[in-house]
Amino acid sequence: MWRTAATMVALLSMLLTATATATAVEKKQQYKNAYATMMYMGTPRDYEFYVATRVMMRSLLRLHVKADLLVIASIDVPLRWVRTMEEEDGLKVVRVENVYNPYRANNPNDRFKLTMNKLYAWNLVDYERVVMLDADNLFLQNADELFQCGQFCAVFINPCIFHTGLFVLQPSKEIFKDLLHEIEIERPNSDGADQGFLGSYFSNLLDMPMFHPPPNNTKLNGQYRLPLGYQMDASYFYLKLRWNVPCGPNSVVTFPGAVWMKPWYWWSWPVLPLGFSWHEQRRNTLGYGAEIPMVILEAVLYISIIAITRLARPNFSKLCYRRIDKSAMVYHTGLKFLAMASIIAAYVVPFFIIPHTIHPVVGWSLYLLGSFSLCTIAINAFLLPTLAVVTPCLGIFGVLLVMACPWYKDGVVRALAVFAYAFCASPLLWVSFTKVLGTLQVSLEREAFLPSRLNDSPPPPGFNKIY
Repeated sequence: MWRTAATMVALLSMLLTATATATAVEKKQQYKNAYATMMYMGTPRDYEFYVATRVMMRSLLRLHVKADLLVIASIDVPLRWVRTMEEEDGLKVVRVENVYNPYRANNPNDRFKLTMNKLYAWNLVDYERVVMLDADNLFLQNADELFQCGQFCAVFINPCIFHTGLFVLQPSKEIFKDLLHEIEIERPNSDGADQGFLGSYFSNLLDMPMFHPPPNNTKLNGQYRLPLGYQMDASYFYLKLRWNVPCGPNSVVTFPGAVWMKPWYWWSWPVLPLGFSWHEQRRNTLGYGAEIPMVILEAVLYISIIAITRLARPNFSKLCYRRIDKSAMVYHTGLKFLAMASIIAAYVVPFFIIPHTIHPVVGWSLYLLGSFSLCTIAINAFLLPTLAVVTPCLGIFGVLLVMACPWYKDGVVRALAVFAYAFCASPLLWVSFTKVLGTLQVSLEREAFLPSRLNDSPPPPGFNKIY
């Protein structure tokens, strides 16, 4: 009983908040239709999705769409982000209370915990039609004809399940209240997120006719399936390395799948070629002013590391190689482990500290510079061969060139080329690894010789160089 009362209070609060925000939208409304997206907090990637939202909305502005651009933002979205979107991007921001998701136990991924906020799109009753979008959409051309669709329209990327990354709806307070009620009674939901819930609510969409825009710009009634060209799965592109979707206009690309391979991450290209297209849209709209200071700071830091480690080479080596009278085996093993760990860290650490949403060319350049600079610490501290230590760095640069090559016939040929490159490069990596271990072993066995190399005092008389 107490739970039911609490749920009713929360429901009433959401309805009041939605009514207030809808009134706020009415004061700013310019068009009778809107492109809308949502934003909420509480995931490790909040900033990245904030940037993605701004880029998508600015790209719509560049396409001269005849609709309002609106963000349904939860009340915990930082005010500075809200002001930036309103003042710099010209967006309309609607602040809402988070819709409680009772299905979270079925999908513990934080990425989907508040996706039910998407239901607020049905409460935007001042608009005739709303195109609801996820932030991982890339618009290739104006798609305003979508506003001619009926009360609910979506694309079936999966043969049996429509995708909620883009759908058209007619706002309705009655449907909005009914959707909230269905959440309260926990309507069956296959994935614990908005897609499973809406797929259950509009379960007959697969049997509906295909949408074709009427030539006289009139709005249709009812439910329709949208052609695949309005929500092209990026994975289709990677098979042919070109678009081959004959049904409907090739207007919108979506990037479903692993969140760490979304197009705004610098490492997604050239692994996923379309990531470059997304960054070209960002370069032409939002720019990279927020990340550039950090990039410059990191570049200066890496160059300084290269210079300092070279100048301090003798002192570094003295710390690593010194005569140990007891537990020589433990010392040797520990030194080898430390040397290999420092090399591995040199290739891992830069990956995590580079700004995630920087342009891929800048990101990969900074990564290679950072890896090389950190490798110089191991090279100068343990007196290792430079070429053997930086071989993985050269290998990464090579595979980037192989993947970025623009002359592949299709994705299969590209994949085979990457596999052939990896097959040919693997022996070189193994040779480099064994050479590093061999150099460490020789240096450890000839510690008596090292002091003279390091401008240190000569070994005591009678000391055996063979150790």
